[in-house]
Amino acid sequence: MALSIASFLTMSVAGRETTAVLNVFQVLELRSVIGWLMLLPVVMATGGFTAMRSPRLPLHLARNLVHYAGQGAWLHALTLIPLGVLISIEFTTPIWTALLAVTFLGERLNRARVASIVLGLIGVVIIVRPTAGSINPGHLLVLGAAMCFGISLVMVKSLTRTDSVLRIIFWMLLIQSVIGLVPAIYEWRNPPIGLWPWILLIAFTGMSSHLCLARALSYADATLISPMDFLRVPLSALLGWVLYAEQVDIFTAIGAALILCGNLLNLQRRRPQPAEAVASGP
Repeated sequence: MALSIASFLTMSVAGRETTAVLNVFQVLELRSVIGWLMLLPVVMATGGFTAMRSPRLPLHLARNLVHYAGQGAWLHALTLIPLGVLISIEFTTPIWTALLAVTFLGERLNRARVASIVLGLIGVVIIVRPTAGSINPGHLLVLGAAMCFGISLVMVKSLTRTDSVLRIIFWMLLIQSVIGLVPAIYEWRNPPIGLWPWILLIAFTGMSSHLCLARALSYADATLISPMDFLRVPLSALLGWVLYAEQVDIFTAIGAALILCGNLLNLQRRRPQPAEAVASGP
């Protein structure tokens, strides 16, 4: 999950650079196609296309339709509202994930996981301090994106019960490449040469972030993994300080401390039951 968060942070920087020049749909298409080509050597080395066959293709298709819609809404909202406000609304995702995981996957919310979600949300609000004002279409887009991401996470968790992580990411990139082909061609413009390093970076991190996330979900409940993503908020502030000389104020420090405390509570080890110990394996 740490590697997934690092990839998402890098992707956010690359995404801002690319969407400043190219249309959102073109960025999504380039990310999916190039990411799929980057993953292909690993696929061929681990059984080829035969090993990628899945008995749950309808769920793969549904998951990626929802996820693509969320990605498009998120990237478009990035051009409409401040990043801090966008992140604040986006991080309602763990709430939707927890509710859906409890409802559809039979996961349980213990006190530590509830505390992690609550502390994380409080920390996010303290850091970004969204100001009251009129509703912007960007706010609604991000809220919709957060719901889509929550649904997608629960679907991935379900898929990890039958499909390998590699197979999940293979179908994610392939399906999203097909979904986004027509709108990308409609909005297509040749990327400037200087933009290609950012395009390659967003393609790699787009693939690696979800590969690591799916792997994390194969080891733990969605209600455990999802609140860890709150760490992206203070880390984004740190990244802004390092790259763009943005100031880190006392509110950021307090919010980061709350987020860290929530994750430490959530990650406390407990003694596994005998059945869990057998099922977990090496």
